[in-house]
Amino acid sequence: MYVIIAPIQIKEGCKDEFVKALLPNAQAAANTEPGCLRFDVIQDAGDPNRLWVYEIYVDEDAFKAHQASEHYLKAIETMGPMRADPVLQGAARGSTNVWPTDAEWK
Repeated sequence: MYVIIAPIQIKEGCKDEFVKALLPNAQAAANTEPGCLRFDVIQDAGDPNRLWVYEIYVDEDAFKAHQASEHYLKAIETMGPMRADPVLQGAARGSTNVWPTDAEWK
């Protein structure tokens, strides 16, 4: 599996517009991409302008296919100017799971 856990810092005053651009991408990935097993958008408890995305793909190729999708490209173009931290951090660069193993994952 290929896992993305990405903190996203949004510029002050841009959150509603950012979420409006992000959700169609998340929904399309989760509902139409066979290689996307999960795509969650999570609100940070301590910062109203920080979201986290948690994505699970069957493998890195499935994630690359997501990055080539029309909904992803549209979202990235729209959200880019609203991000306060455009540099990917930590597991946002892509990671693999340790446990549960791929065979044990449900």
